[in-house]
Amino acid sequence: MAEITAALVKDLREKTGAGMMDCKKALTETGGDLEGAVDWLRKKGLAAAAKKAGRVAAEGLVGVVTEGKRGAVVEINSETDFVARNEAFQDFVSTVARLALDAGGDLDTLSGASYPGTGNTVAERLTDLIAKIGENLNLRRTGCLEVSEGAVASYVHNQAAPGLGKIGVLVALESSGDQAKLEALGKQVAMHVAAAAPQAIDSTGVDASALERERSVLAEQARASGKPEEIIAKMVEGRLRKFYEEVCLLEQTYVIDGENKVGKALKQAEAAVGAPIRVAGFLRFQLGEGVEKEKGDFAAEVAAQLGS
Repeated sequence: MAEITAALVKDLREKTGAGMMDCKKALTETGGDLEGAVDWLRKKGLAAAAKKAGRVAAEGLVGVVTEGKRGAVVEINSETDFVARNEAFQDFVSTVARLALDAGGDLDTLSGASYPGTGNTVAERLTDLIAKIGENLNLRRTGCLEVSEGAVASYVHNQAAPGLGKIGVLVALESSGDQAKLEALGKQVAMHVAAAAPQAIDSTGVDASALERERSVLAEQARASGKPEEIIAKMVEGRLRKFYEEVCLLEQTYVIDGENKVGKALKQAEAAVGAPIRVAGFLRFQLGEGVEKEKGDFAAEVAAQLGS
């Protein structure tokens, strides 16, 4: 049996693109035989999955699950929108979303969670699915919200199946009021979040660097007026209020009624709910946001696949 050195593991990784631990296991199983290890990985579908891992995955599905006072959301990407209609893929996303309820928003914890009925982890099940479907798939991100008292509501936009779609939103409302009315209200707020894409609940939650950048831009614009600095400072603060109305949930115009700010609409809803309401948090996952998609020639892509 050949010694399983770091150099040997490196060679196998370069040959197959498989993960380090998978390469080490393959070499252990084959007694250090490099070519045998390549075949072992191929039989397990790991080498095939690795070859696809470099391809951009920006399609797929967002999965959302709520359970009373807690909720979870996941984004799992594929290369094509066609895969989003695959029942096996949809079932995987739904199952992972349910598992995410106990992962606390941690991606590594979710990846290592036991996948029901398989004896494998979520990451291992994902690898199997890559081999079966033939596309690069990626468990990209996850998030959770929970309240000790109140409700976590959800909304899914462009729904492909229950709890699965292109945009998934969770909204956590803290309140001791009527649970059913709170959940209904939460869904409406979640619909607003899907449409208006706020960045923070209120001004205190706005990212400091984004605020400073906005302040700098507004100051330069104001200086072009030629007014004194003390006037410019007031102009900037006035324009920042407009900025907050655009990015802060409670300051946005509520899309449900088109008139009130969200904060005012929630205050008015307290009478029906029977108790004060506080937005404890929200999460908005839009499929593929921030992923740089490749622009290619579709005909050339098909020709390349036919030639492979």
